[in-house]
Amino acid sequence: MTAPRRLALLGGSFDPPHLGHLHLAYQALEQLGCDEVRFIPAYQQPLKGVSALSAPAHRLAMVRLMVEGIPGMTVDPIETERGGLSFAVDTVRALRAVEPGVELCFLLGADAAATLHRWREPAVLASMCRIIVCTRGGDALTLPDGTPPVERFATRRFDLAATEVRARVRAGLPVRGWVTDAVADYIAACGLYRVGGEAP
Repeated sequence: MTAPRRLALLGGSFDPPHLGHLHLAYQALEQLGCDEVRFIPAYQQPLKGVSALSAPAHRLAMVRLMVEGIPGMTVDPIETERGGLSFAVDTVRALRAVEPGVELCFLLGADAAATLHRWREPAVLASMCRIIVCTRGGDALTLPDGTPPVERFATRRFDLAATEVRARVRAGLPVRGWVTDAVADYIAACGLYRVGGEAP
């Protein structure tokens, strides 16, 4: 019997998408045995403020540039096109409806997993997909009461954050080596993250 196709979902603000995101996606393909990693940029994350975010169209464009030409990596605009608050349970429910035979793995960082009990219908989300929490090396994972069952995936350390990339842009420092060249070019061309630019 043929095993079902395994699809990993990687959501987030991606403001901007950086090499840490790309590194995690490669590990999901290679170590979790995923056939595809699908990046899903959020329109607006419910538990985050929006003041520091670039426009959804910019973030979607940057993720597409980052994964262009990489086998096994795709981008889904489902949350950007839906608009409003981006609830993971709504996204997974929609994907499950059109791809019922696929094994879905929802990838989360440890910080996001710590808020999982506050998400919309977390138990329903866990019933529709495997929730896999990516932890760095031997870091401990302690989650609050009310968190649905999750699996742990120990990844190699790649300490990089979007806030650091944005800070470098504001300081006039290069970001190549933090993001792909295509994303660096897009940030520069659109004036993202500069004082008085498209995003703070």
